[in-house]
Amino acid sequence: MADDVLFEFLHMEMVSHIYKDQASRGEMDKDRATCVSTLEGMGFRVGQGLIERFTKDSPSFKDDLDVMKFICKDFWINVFRKQIDNLRTNHQGTYVLQDNKFALLTQFSNGKQYLEEAPKYLAYSCGLVRGALSNLGMDCVVTAEVTLMPSCKFQVVIQKI
Repeated sequence: MADDVLFEFLHMEMVSHIYKDQASRGEMDKDRATCVSTLEGMGFRVGQGLIERFTKDSPSFKDDLDVMKFICKDFWINVFRKQIDNLRTNHQGTYVLQDNKFALLTQFSNGKQYLEEAPKYLAYSCGLVRGALSNLGMDCVVTAEVTLMPSCKFQVVIQKI
């Protein structure tokens, strides 16, 4: 339980540091996207490492849906201590993962109070998922959407080659 709190504090400090660093350079207006990109890149690398560790003794996956089920159950439990609440797909390479009480947003609000601040706290998590899927051979784009905190939807669009 204590490690969950430490991870949440580390995450908040990473986000704060990246944004303060840009603000101190006086580049905040033009480089908000750079902050999100930096956080997403950090998450990507961590996601790659974590998925190697979590799948080392697992059998290979049959298809994309099996991979996404693994992400929703095993990966999410190992990282956020709970399963994804809902997984939806259109069976054409788009998956929506819904977490009704996303751990990295619960510290902020249970309403719309800090809704405009939520995207910067989701970039790292999008990178985690994208990095994990990348190491499993799935090139994808991961975005996150928050309509009511702390609920969050991650949309994964698989890039077909």
